[in-house]
Amino acid sequence: MERSRSLVGMEVPIPGSDSVKWIEVTVPSSTPATSSSPSSSSPPLAPLTEDTAACVVIGDPPTYLIWRIHKSQPCALDLVELCAFKEFPSTGIRILFPDALCPFAFICKDENICASGNLYLLYALTVSGVAYLFKLRNICTYESCSIFPSNDLIEFNLQTYPHYGEITAVAATSGSLVIGRNDGSVSLFRLGMFDQSAPDFVHELRDDTGIGRLWGFITRGKMVSPVQDLVISEVVGRKVVFVLHFDGMLRVWDLLSHSKVFSCTMTATPLLGATFLRLWVGEAKYNTNIIPLVILCRQALEVDKEMISIYHLHFSVGDRIIFFFDSSMQNIPSEEGKFIDVKLTSDKIWMLKQDGLISHNLFHANTNLEEGHCYALQETFVADQLFQSSEHCLDDLLWISHSLFSSMKEQIVSFVSSIFLRRLLHPGVYHNSVLHATLQDFNKHWSNPEFQSLTVDGLKKEILSLIEHEGVPESPNTIFYCWKNFCARYFHYWCKNSAPCGLLMDSSTGAVGLIRKDSLSLFRCLEDIELLIYGSFDELGASMNSGFDLYADDLEREILFEVLRCISSISLQLGKTASALFYESLIRAQIISSEEIVPRLLKILENGCSSSVAAHPISDLGADGAWEKELGDHKTLRKFSVDMLLSLHALCNKAKSWSRVLNAIESYLKFLVPRKMTQGVHSEVLFNINTSILAQATSQVAKVMFESALDILLLLSYLVNISGQFLNGEIPLTFFYVKLLEGLSEIIRINMLHDDISRIQLELVPMIQEIVTEWLIIHFFGTTPTESPALEDFSSQLSSLQIDSNNDRKSWNERLGKCDFTLALMLLVNIQSPSGDLSQLSLRSLPGSHSFISSVQDFTSWIIWGSTGEESSAFFSHSTELASILLRHGQYDAVEYLLTIVDAHSRKEKLSGSIQSSDGGWCKLHHLLGCCLLAHAQGGLNGIHKEKKICEAVRCFFRASCGEGASQALQSLSSEAGLPHLGLNGHVSSAAWKLHYYQWAMQKFEQYNISEAACQFALAALEQVDEALDPQNDSCGEDTLNELATSFKGRLWANVFKFTLDLNHFFDAYCAIISNPDEESKTICLRRFIIVLYERGAIKILCDGQLPFIGLTEKVERELAWKAERSDIAAKPNPYKLLYAFEMHRHNWRKAASYMYLYSARLRTESVLRDHPHLSLALQERLNGLSAAINALYLVHPACAWINPILGGNPLHNEHYPSKKAKKMEEEQSSGNDAQLQKLQTYVDVEKLENEFVLTTAEYLLSLANVKWAYTGMEKLPSDLVDLLVETNLYDMAFTIVLKFWKGSGLKRELERIFIAMSMKCCPNRVGSSLTWTRGLLLTSSKDGTSIQSSIDPDPSTQQSKEKYKVFNARLPVVVAETLLRTDPQIELPLWLVHIFKANQKENYWGMTGQESNTATLFQLYVDHGRYTEATTLLLEYIESFASMRPADIIHRKKPSAVWFPYTTIERLWCQLEQMISLGNMVNQCEKLKKLLHEALLRHLNLLKVDSDDAVSSSSVQ
Repeated sequence: MERSRSLVGMEVPIPGSDSVKWIEVTVPSSTPATSSSPSSSSPPLAPLTEDTAACVVIGDPPTYLIWRIHKSQPCALDLVELCAFKEFPSTGIRILFPDALCPFAFICKDENICASGNLYLLYALTVSGVAYLFKLRNICTYESCSIFPSNDLIEFNLQTYPHYGEITAVAATSGSLVIGRNDGSVSLFRLGMFDQSAPDFVHELRDDTGIGRLWGFITRGKMVSPVQDLVISEVVGRKVVFVLHFDGMLRVWDLLSHSKVFSCTMTATPLLGATFLRLWVGEAKYNTNIIPLVILCRQALEVDKEMISIYHLHFSVGDRIIFFFDSSMQNIPSEEGKFIDVKLTSDKIWMLKQDGLISHNLFHANTNLEEGHCYALQETFVADQLFQSSEHCLDDLLWISHSLFSSMKEQIVSFVSSIFLRRLLHPGVYHNSVLHATLQDFNKHWSNPEFQSLTVDGLKKEILSLIEHEGVPESPNTIFYCWKNFCARYFHYWCKNSAPCGLLMDSSTGAVGLIRKDSLSLFRCLEDIELLIYGSFDELGASMNSGFDLYADDLEREILFEVLRCISSISLQLGKTASALFYESLIRAQIISSEEIVPRLLKILENGCSSSVAAHPISDLGADGAWEKELGDHKTLRKFSVDMLLSLHALCNKAKSWSRVLNAIESYLKFLVPRKMTQGVHSEVLFNINTSILAQATSQVAKVMFESALDILLLLSYLVNISGQFLNGEIPLTFFYVKLLEGLSEIIRINMLHDDISRIQLELVPMIQEIVTEWLIIHFFGTTPTESPALEDFSSQLSSLQIDSNNDRKSWNERLGKCDFTLALMLLVNIQSPSGDLSQLSLRSLPGSHSFISSVQDFTSWIIWGSTGEESSAFFSHSTELASILLRHGQYDAVEYLLTIVDAHSRKEKLSGSIQSSDGGWCKLHHLLGCCLLAHAQGGLNGIHKEKKICEAVRCFFRASCGEGASQALQSLSSEAGLPHLGLNGHVSSAAWKLHYYQWAMQKFEQYNISEAACQFALAALEQVDEALDPQNDSCGEDTLNELATSFKGRLWANVFKFTLDLNHFFDAYCAIISNPDEESKTICLRRFIIVLYERGAIKILCDGQLPFIGLTEKVERELAWKAERSDIAAKPNPYKLLYAFEMHRHNWRKAASYMYLYSARLRTESVLRDHPHLSLALQERLNGLSAAINALYLVHPACAWINPILGGNPLHNEHYPSKKAKKMEEEQSSGNDAQLQKLQTYVDVEKLENEFVLTTAEYLLSLANVKWAYTGMEKLPSDLVDLLVETNLYDMAFTIVLKFWKGSGLKRELERIFIAMSMKCCPNRVGSSLTWTRGLLLTSSKDGTSIQSSIDPDPSTQQSKEKYKVFNARLPVVVAETLLRTDPQIELPLWLVHIFKANQKENYWGMTGQESNTATLFQLYVDHGRYTEATTLLLEYIESFASMRPADIIHRKKPSAVWFPYTTIERLWCQLEQMISLGNMVNQCEKLKKLLHEALLRHLNLLKVDSDDAVSSSSVQ
C-alpha cells in the first residue's frame, strides 16, 4: 500500500461466499476443440485464458450476476446469482466448455423473455474463436452433470468468417458481439438478433464510406495498429463502441449506423516507451457533457511499471454526436504492482491492486494529484491474524508466551493452540477450500461433501489431532513449530485461492465489492475513530467529521496526538502478540486471568522477555543466531525505554501537568465507548447478505476498539508503574541511560502526583476495563461460530421440522455449527430493529461503503444498550435479553461466557447491590446463567466437569430467587428462556414466590435426571411451605390452609423420597417417608421403597435393623407380603425369603415359617402350571423353603408348633390387591388345583412339613434323573413312587419313603419289594425270561433247557441296604438270594450274601439251625433251584464242621435236641440226584454227589447214634 495514500476503508468478506457448491453443466459443441489440449499445435485465435471476473447488476430490486474464469480451469465459467435481501446462495452454475475460454464474458437481461423462462443472455468466446450465446434460466432449474439444453444455445465459429488476423479484443451488448483483431479491424456480429445466414448478421466497421465499400479490400483505408481494447457504451440513447489501438489511437463507432463518429490519437504519457493496454469508459454526465475515459499504460522495459491516465471526452448533441477531448489529463502511477481491475463511477475511479483498492476523484482540479484513498484488502488482516506479517512474529509469540507462563509451562501448549484455532476459524480468515487444501498437505483427505459437512467442533478436533501428531504435546517448542508450518501453508493457499480477480460496483447505492477467485466481499469506510487510529495524527486532524470533536483547542489536540504516539510505541514494542494473548486470557480465564496478563506485559516492557536461548529452536537461527537476536532485543528494549521516557517527559512539559494529559485521555476514551443511538419504531430483520456483512463489519470495528482500549490500558499502567517506583524511592536504570545519553545534569523525573495515580487506578482503569469488556463481548459475538444443535434438543428438532412459515429463518437453522454463521448473525435475525439505519439491512440492494458506519453503530448500540437505550447503573443491563435469545437457540457456551463475564465484571466493580435493585436484572442474569449451566451439564460432560456445572447452576438458581423484584423480573422472561409463567399475579410474599420457583427448579433438574440438585430444591421448598401458607398471607380458613400445607408437604416429601431413592440414599429415602404427613402419599412411597429395594438388591436393609420402623412395622410387613404375592416366584431377591428374614429378626418364628411354607407352596403350584424348564432348581428352592419352615417351627414350643398358611387371606387370590397375573393362569389354578388350595386352608404342623419335605426330596432326586413325578399334595401316597425311585437307583430315598409312610407288615412288604427289584438289577443275564409280580415273589420261566452259568455283579448299595434295614425285616437276605436264583438259576450268589446266611448260624455244634436267614434256608434255596453241587458242598461243610468240633464243645453236641439239620431237604436232594441219574442228566456228577452225600450222611448218622447213646447213658447215670 502506497505511503502517500491514507487508509479510509477496509474489505468486509461476505460469510458463506467461499462455500458455493457448483452445478456443472456441459456445453455441447459441433465445433471440435483446437486449443484446450496442451499438446495442440494450432495457434490460438483469441486472447488466452486469464483469471478474470466481473459483476453485472440487473433489475430493480437488483440481481447481482457474478461470473469468474480461472486460469487453473480454463474451460469453465462460474456463475453466481445473488440478491441482497436473500442469503448468499449455496449453489452456482459452472458451465464447462469444450475449449479454453478467453478472459471475456458478458451478461445482460433477456428482453425477449419467452414462455420457457429464460432470464439472462450470456456471451462467451473460446480461444479457438468459437462464440456462444446462452439463454439462461433460473440456476436452480439446472442439474449437475447434465448437458446444457441445445435449444437455449447459439454457437458461432468465427473461423468460418474471413478474417485478417488474430482476435485481440472482444466486447458485447444485447444482440451484438464486437471483435477487434491484430490487423486493426473491428467486426460486428448480430449474434442472437439475426440468423447467421442473414445479410445483416455481420458488419465490418471501416473508415471508407459510400461507393468505396463495393470495392472490398481495394478501397480499404490506411492500415491501423492492432486493437488493444473495446468498450461498448451508451451515449444519448445510441450504442457506441470505443476502440483503443496499440499506438494510442482512439476511435468511436456508432453500432447502429456502423459509422465512425470520433478518432483521436492520445497524448503521450509520462512513461517512456509505454504501451496502451486497457480502456475504461465512464457514464456520460449530461449536465457537463463529459465522458471520463481511463487508459492503462505499461512501460515496456519494466513489466510492473504501470500508469493510469484519466481523460475527459466532451460531447455535444445535435444532428449528430460530436466528441472532442479536453486538454487536461490526470496520471496515477502504480508505483508497485500491477492494476488488476478498474471501475468508474459517477465521480470516482476505483483501481484494484494486489495490495489494496485505491480510489481517486475523476474530476479533480489538480491534474498531477497523486494523493488518493486506499482500502485495505483482507490479505493484511489474514497475515496479522496468522502471525505471518513479519518473519519473526511467531518467534515473538513464543518468547512472550514463555514469559507470561513462566510458572505454568504445562499450560502454554493448550493456551497457544487455542489462540491459533480461534484465529484460523475467524470469519474472514477461515476459507473452506483453503483449509481443505492445507489439510491435504498433511495427508488428511476428504471429499468435498465430507469436508463441508464438518462442524466447527469437528474442524477443531481434526486440526488439533494433526498438530499433536506432527509435534510433541509435552514440548511447547515443537507445537509452535507445527503451528508455524501449518499457518504458513494455510496463508500460502489463502493468497492463492483467494486472489483478487475483479471489482463489483452498484452505482445505485455506491456499493463497492471485490470478486476474489473463490469468494466475494464488500468495502466499508472506516469510522472517525478508526481513521484516527489508523491514520497520521498530524494530517487527519482537520479531516475529521464535524461530529467527532475530540479537542477543544490546539493544545489538547497536540496532547492527544502525543499520547497516541506513546501508545503506538508500546504497541510496536510488544508486537501483535500481546493483544492476542490478552484476548485469549479473557476468553479462557480459567487458565490465566487478564488481571495477571497486564502486569506481566509491563514487566516485559521494562525488562524484556525472560525466555532462555534454548526456547528458540523454532527460529531456526541456531544457538549463535538466537543469542544475537536476544542481544538485539535488549538493545531495542533500551531504545524503547529511553524514547518512552523522553516522550512522557515532553508530554508532561507540553501539558504543564499530568491532570491535563489525563483529561485528554478521558475525552478520547469517551469515543471508544459504544455509542448509544436513538431507537425508533421496531421492524423485523431477516437473515440475508446484508446482515452477514454487518456482522462481519461489526467484528472488525470491535477488534480495533478492543485493541485501542488495551493499548491505553497498557500506557496508563506503564505510567503508574514508573511513577510508583519514583514514589517508592526506586529509580529505574533507564533514567540513568537518559541522563548519560542526553548529557543532562540531573535525572528526568515523572512527576505524577498521588492524586493523578489514584485517578488512573480508580477512574480511568475501571472505565477502560468496562470498554474492553464491552468491545470484547461485541467481538466475541461477531467472530464466534454458533454451536451445533444437540441431537436430543427438542427445540432443534422442532426447528428441523420447519413448521415456521418464514423461509429465511428455516435456512439459517441449517447453518448452526458452521464457521460462517456467527452469534452476531443469530442476534441480528432475532433483533427488533429501529426504523433507522438498521432497517437498511432489509434493503433490496447491497449497502454502500458509507452506510456501514451507521449500521455498525446501531447494532453495537443495540447489543450494549438494547432497543430502549435506557440508562442503567448495572453494567451491560441488556445482557439478559441477549442471553435469552442465545439460550432459545441452544447457544449454551455463548450464554455461559456472556453472563459469566458480566457477572464477574459486576462483582469486580462491587455493583451487586445496585444490580439487585435494578428491576430484577441481577435475578434474570443468574436465572439464565443457571439454565445455561444446567443445559451445558447435559451436553456430553462427564465426571468432575459435569458436577462443577451442576453445582454452579444450583448456586445461580438460589441466587436468582433471592434478589429483589425476582418474581416480576423472572416471570417477564419468555418461556423459551427456561421459566414458564407461574401464574403469580399481583403481590405475592417472598416465601410464596420461592416456593413456586424452587418447585420449578426441582422439576427442571428432575427433567435432566439430576436428582441431587432436585432434592436440594425440594428441601428448600419445604422450608417455605409454612410461611407461604401463613393465614396472614392468605384469606382462606385455617383448616383449609392446614390441608393445603399437608398436601404441599406430602408432594414435596414424596419428591425428596424419589430423588434420594434415585441416588441410592436409602436411609434418607426412608426418613423422607416417615417425615411425610400425608398418609396416602406415605403408603405409596413405602410401597415404592420396597419395590426399588427389591430391584436394586438392597432389600436386606429392611432386615438388619438399620431402619427405625416407627409405627410402620405392620405396614412394612403388609407391603412386603403384597409385594411377595404379586411378584414372580423366581424374582431375585426372593420376597418370601425377605419376609422370612424380616420375621426371624423380630423373633416371629411362626410367621417366618408360614411365609416360607407359602413360598414352597407357590413353587409347587406354579412350577407345575408353567411346566418349569428348570424344575430341579424349583424343587431345590422348595426344599430350602420347607427346611427353613421346619427349622423355624422347632424354635417354637411344641404345643404351638403349627402354622396357618393362609395368614388372613388366600395368597393366590387376595381381594384387597388384585393380582396382575394372566387370567388364563388364574383359571388353571382355580380349576386344576382346587384340592391343593383346599388342603392349604388346614393348619400345618411339623410332621406334615417333614412329610412334604421327604416327598419333595424324592421329587427333586427324580427330576435330577429326568424322571417326571409330581407331588399332588394328597394324603394317600401314590404306589408308583417307590418303584420309580428303585428304577432310578435312588434306593436310599426309596427306603426313606418306606420307613416314613409304612408300618408293620406293610413296611416289611415294601422292603421286600425294594430288595427284589434291587436284586433283579444285579443279574447280568435275564434274556429270555419273563418276570411277573405275584404276592411279592418273582417267578421265572425259561424258554430253553440249557444251563447257563453266570456270576452276579456285586452291588455295594444292596449289601449296605440289607445290613441297614435287616433289623426291620430279617428275611431280606432270603428274599435277595431267592430273587437272584429265580431270576438266573445258574447265577453265582455273591460271597457277602452267603456270609450273611452263615453269619446268622449259631455255633457250629448246633448244626444248621439259627435265625430266619440261616444256612438251612440257603441249603433249601440251593436244592429248590437245582443248585445240587452248592447244596451238597454246603451240607458237607456243616456236617464236617459238626463232626470236627473241639473236645470242649462235644458236651454241647451231646445234649438232647441240640443238633438240627434239614433232613427233609436232604432227602429231597437225594431224590433229585437219583431222578437226575435216572433221566441221564449229568450222571457222573450226580453219582459223585450222591456218593459224597451218602458217605457224609453215614458218618453223620453214626456220630449222632454215638451222641444219642452218650446222652441216654448220661441221663441214666443221673
